[in-house]
Amino acid sequence: MKADVYLFGMVLGTHSFMLKDGFLRPDEYSEISEHCFLPGGETGTAAAVLSSLGASVIMDGNRIGAEVGPMLKAFFGGRSVDMSPMTFADDEPGVMDYVIISGDARTPMGFFQQLFSSGKRWWSIPKKEDMEGCKAAGIDPFFGEESLTAAKLCTELGIPFVTIDCRHDSPLHRSAAVNVVSHECTAQQYPGMTNEEVFALMQPETDGLTIITQGAGDMLYGRNGGEMHRMKPFRVDVKSTLGAGDTFKAGCVYGLLRGMEDGELVRFASACSGVAISRFPLALNLPTLEEVEGLINKG
Repeated sequence: MKADVYLFGMVLGTHSFMLKDGFLRPDEYSEISEHCFLPGGETGTAAAVLSSLGASVIMDGNRIGAEVGPMLKAFFGGRSVDMSPMTFADDEPGVMDYVIISGDARTPMGFFQQLFSSGKRWWSIPKKEDMEGCKAAGIDPFFGEESLTAAKLCTELGIPFVTIDCRHDSPLHRSAAVNVVSHECTAQQYPGMTNEEVFALMQPETDGLTIITQGAGDMLYGRNGGEMHRMKPFRVDVKSTLGAGDTFKAGCVYGLLRGMEDGELVRFASACSGVAISRFPLALNLPTLEEVEGLINKG
């Protein structure tokens, strides 16, 4: 049976460290209250969230090494996530990141600059047969030509897809059904510009939905030729912001899958993210459809 959703992108093992008494300070001891080793990455987290919402997923992306593979297989083994397209390698540890967390502050660490500058392709080539029959998709932009191949195959098969943090002049932005642009992206890619100015730059370059998120600030969203809309995120007690953006992305994919209108989709994705940041660790406390709908109804 074919999956509802195809995902292509970053799938990691994430070591997360929750600190007990505030964020790290130079030359001072910090007590770790919780340490977890769980699925992470934009695609790994989205797959877990979509499965919890009731969607079936087939995913592909980077190679999975010996230290990460057993954890991923154990975690996704009883869930509606098919990892069969992925390459599992026993001769390398696998891609991992390390995240320090205290409330709404977090710092991720890893070796990604070394990996991307190695000149080696450490990810898969998307295959059309994995996508056939899917009704929605999510594509991370990090894997160069292979990310573009995934987008082209989605377009060829008529599968709407969500991407993240793509510039206004990128092929992925132009062909995506939804591009979710984070505050981190706008600050890095458009220094000195307001989010309203960035939105005005992005809006006419695609027929898809552009969403700019701003953490606790208003989200901006709209389409070419239409108005720029604003929406406030849901207010919740923040336990950890780790995975907030990945969960928002998953909510957008779910919205495409269910044929939601733009405002409904943005509100649903925001509620998914709101539920996610109210708990830690996210992978062991995934948002359910009932919880998301409950937050939406609560307002």
